[in-house]
Amino acid sequence: MIKYLIIDDEHIAHDIIKGYCDMLPNLVLQKNCYDAIEALEYLHERTVDLIFLDLKMPKLKGFDFLKTLPSPPSVIVTTAYQEFALEGYELNVVDYLLKPFSFERFVKAVNKAMGASAPSRAPKNVQAGNQSATIFLRSENKYIQVRIADILFLEAAGNFVKVITREESILVRDTFAVLLNALPPEDFLQVHRSFAIAPKHIKSIEGNQISIGDHSVPIGKMYKTYINGLLG
Repeated sequence: MIKYLIIDDEHIAHDIIKGYCDMLPNLVLQKNCYDAIEALEYLHERTVDLIFLDLKMPKLKGFDFLKTLPSPPSVIVTTAYQEFALEGYELNVVDYLLKPFSFERFVKAVNKAMGASAPSRAPKNVQAGNQSATIFLRSENKYIQVRIADILFLEAAGNFVKVITREESILVRDTFAVLLNALPPEDFLQVHRSFAIAPKHIKSIEGNQISIGDHSVPIGKMYKTYINGLLG
């Protein structure tokens, strides 16, 4: 379960964000905060995994609030002002959503918070890969939550990407580059212009083919030297 706060002085923003979250599994609202002081009081005794943070609010601005947190959770900015985006990324926010934002754009931001950003905060001596991290994949008219550790490889297919897991093949409407960037770089390796694999699932490598699960994935010419280097 991902516990989250909404901090925004506009009631309609709360309705939209909660409505989007209710369409996704495992997101649990902890509190609606209508200013940052209310959020500080809540976080004084409790923790959350994710904050949806507005910037221009009375009493205390969003980034001023964020700077007071000694160990902030993942933060997705939701604002109508694009001029603060650079400062946001300097403060390590996960994503910066400009109002009004679509549900599809919202899901991408949540995916970053749940999947890609979590492993980067892991200690270096921990084995790469957060076993519980998940990502939402859009397939046709629904979003499917997938454990990142279960993904064997990605295959580009025009304007779609095939995501092959231990149990199924999911056709996702997204570009290969965008989806690969949403996954933890420690856990995935591009081996061909159209393929990226999870190295921990490799069974064998023979010639220009990687055996992974019950599948065979080609190694591109420009990636061959790099793969050989990994093998020593």
